[in-house]
Amino acid sequence: MEEVVGKIWDKWLTSQVATDHLDAKVHFSEVQSQLLVYYRAMGGDSAKSLEIAEKRELNISRTTMQKIAGSHKQFYLSWQDERSLRLPPYIALFADKTLNQSLYFWLTALAAQLDKQRRADVGDGKETTTAVMADWFNDNQRATCALLSQYAGLRRLYSNLAHEVLRLRTAEFQANTPSLGEPQKRNMSFFNRDDGQAQAEKAVMTVIKIPGSINELPRCSKDVQAVPLWIYPPIENLGSGVNFDPLDDKNQQSKPKHKSGELPKIEQRKKAQYVDDNRKTDGLLVFQAEALMTWTEQINLDRCQSDEDDDADITDIAEDLDIISLSRHRKANAARIRFDLDLPAAAQDDLRLGEGIFLPEWDYKQQRLVENACVLQTMISDEVEPLALSSEYQKLSQDILALFAHLGLTPTRRKAQQSGDDIDLDAWLDNHAQPVKDSSKQAFYIDTQRQNRDVNCLILADLSLSTEAYIDDNQRVIDVIRDSLMVFSEALTRLGDEFALYGFSSVRSQHVRFHILKNFDMPHSDHVRGRIARIEPGYYTRMGAAIRQSSELLSQRGGVNKVLLIITDGKPNDLDKYEGRYGLEDTRQAIIEAKLLGLVPYCVTIDNKGHDYLPYLFGTNGFSIVSNASELPRVLPKIYLQLTAAH
Repeated sequence: MEEVVGKIWDKWLTSQVATDHLDAKVHFSEVQSQLLVYYRAMGGDSAKSLEIAEKRELNISRTTMQKIAGSHKQFYLSWQDERSLRLPPYIALFADKTLNQSLYFWLTALAAQLDKQRRADVGDGKETTTAVMADWFNDNQRATCALLSQYAGLRRLYSNLAHEVLRLRTAEFQANTPSLGEPQKRNMSFFNRDDGQAQAEKAVMTVIKIPGSINELPRCSKDVQAVPLWIYPPIENLGSGVNFDPLDDKNQQSKPKHKSGELPKIEQRKKAQYVDDNRKTDGLLVFQAEALMTWTEQINLDRCQSDEDDDADITDIAEDLDIISLSRHRKANAARIRFDLDLPAAAQDDLRLGEGIFLPEWDYKQQRLVENACVLQTMISDEVEPLALSSEYQKLSQDILALFAHLGLTPTRRKAQQSGDDIDLDAWLDNHAQPVKDSSKQAFYIDTQRQNRDVNCLILADLSLSTEAYIDDNQRVIDVIRDSLMVFSEALTRLGDEFALYGFSSVRSQHVRFHILKNFDMPHSDHVRGRIARIEPGYYTRMGAAIRQSSELLSQRGGVNKVLLIITDGKPNDLDKYEGRYGLEDTRQAIIEAKLLGLVPYCVTIDNKGHDYLPYLFGTNGFSIVSNASELPRVLPKIYLQLTAAH
């Protein structure tokens, strides 16, 4: 009975303090593609992505009912940093659905304008970056004024939004008056107050109505009410906590055999920290464990692994947590849910060739190449067993070769020729059987005619940890990449094009792994097939270094037509600063360098979100997205033919 009454009480109390208009709710996913195009068109940073914001706390003044309900402590606030613009997962602030949608577009335009202001300030020599908003109060006013002066169409939109926001804030403050100030002032109207909190709130309302009218926010003891029309500073980065080295044997784990369809996905990117849970004597509880009716950011208990299946609850728990605490004890049954927090898998090292190659890296903040910023280690599998082409691969290869033959690209054998590279026994026997022989027509040779394509192709395959993900019940991404390399190498051999195969992954800047599957001087053989068959998911994706080394190798080849074909499943990233914008900018610079060497870099990806960042990296016509990953082995040769059709 107590539980029933509690549910009724909670439902009633929540309804009393709720301010969202759920019938007019607009979800971020409904307008995400439009917002991305709009953000780019308004001058936003091309390297940024649009993502969902997580809730953040504001210490605002609340009504008594809100305090009882425990509501209005966390809000979905829009913010941006160097790698992305974060917008609320939904907006239900207004009763009009059109206004809620308009708010998404206003916030996107404002973020783009803040980007332009930051770039202009950098050009003027001011110390500022996108990651730090130096003056939240004035920066938003300045950007708002710039938008309203430059774009007449936004004036009416902003006027409507500002009018509704001011109306809602006025009603909120009137209801909030009893909780402001000293007891003797509680009967005063909020707008007649002279304390710092009231002055700050009135200042915000003034600048919403007239942007640029106040330069300084009055000091107050609490945060001002959330301003839905503005972009907030980024959430402060969490300390790194306990360092975690994925190459440390103590941190290795067996790979759980989960399929991608079994793992729930949380859209918000979570902050994370490693915690030191190496001590084995911290498991003592001095109270009953069943008294714990909630969870917090970290419960660092030393306890036995349970066989109970709590998958139904773990997603809700993870969504509610602001910070995910990661254990160094990598037990297999911990892999129950997918975050945007990848940890490297265990991989057996191949033979290292040499001491490593020092390569530069592009620092977009300094706008220059930093020499010797990373070390690339060339590797080769030295214990490979020769592998003949299986019947499955043979059938798939025959289908591709049939397409090549239809296009007239495969070598053709012409019989009964006056000269050639092989003897035509059938023609000789036919002539020998004739009672009357014509010595002037002795055409006893087979001439194999090949099309001189003069193409050199280097295929660079992403072998990062993310390729361990399943695309269906039977195949992982790495399996599809392996099949593609098997079939594609057979097709290129039949075409007669010179080609090389490499794979890469990385663990920070000092360990970029560059795997040789076949270089240009190696013949395509069973040993090459054996190396392809051995590829497994590695670590992370420091793409810029791999592209630079591939470009160097390809540029040394003779001939005119040189294609650098990159096969990947996502964005460049690594454990260190090579994440978000830094990784994108370095990769883009590496591609620019490849083009300056006369190469044709082209990306083939199975990432359905590739449209968000690939145009910035490779250009509008420099990439292809394969939506159905299982079709990659069949699609890849066709893409290659389109790239080299004129050669």
